[in-house]
Amino acid sequence: MILPIVAYGDPVLRKKATNISEDYPKLNELVDNMFETMYNAYGVGLAAPQIGLPIRMFLVDTTPFAEDEELTKEEQASLKGFKKVFINAKITNEEGEEWVFNEGCLSIPDVREDVSRKPKITIEYVDENFKQHTEIYDGLIARVIQHEYDHIEGVLFTDKLSSFKKRIIKGRLGNISKGKIRVDYRMRFPAEKKKR
Repeated sequence: MILPIVAYGDPVLRKKATNISEDYPKLNELVDNMFETMYNAYGVGLAAPQIGLPIRMFLVDTTPFAEDEELTKEEQASLKGFKKVFINAKITNEEGEEWVFNEGCLSIPDVREDVSRKPKITIEYVDENFKQHTEIYDGLIARVIQHEYDHIEGVLFTDKLSSFKKRIIKGRLGNISKGKIRVDYRMRFPAEKKKR
């Protein structure tokens, strides 16, 4: 089932999400719905707060990045088929010299900006079967994970911009929160919630 993606301005996007346990209701169904929602919006990652749930869960599928011809064959191979669910995740280490990449977000449509992040991360998490993992990622995979991880920490990529850039996009962010934007996927805007 395709779920509406919560738009910029909704308080759930600013909450630090909470851990869940193995008996979380209908977890497998939620995972399936989140993947379906993400693919419908042509995303490469989706966090539970983006569908209105303040829980520490996000998923990624970097396969679309594998088609980027500017990447090496090795980079393309590592991105193709990288599909994972991260539950109760904690990034324990970020290292290397920060690099800039143009990021966007399904909750903030039509806004793309350059964001600096460290290239290598170590992350601890459990998967959808609650099997424990500690893994190291770098490059674009690390970047997608960092972006989604920020969501469960109540952080948006726009928070990482300079105050000058924030001023430039302020009007666009305001329009998104009011629902004054056209998107080709289901969204839920904060203004709609107030009307109910």
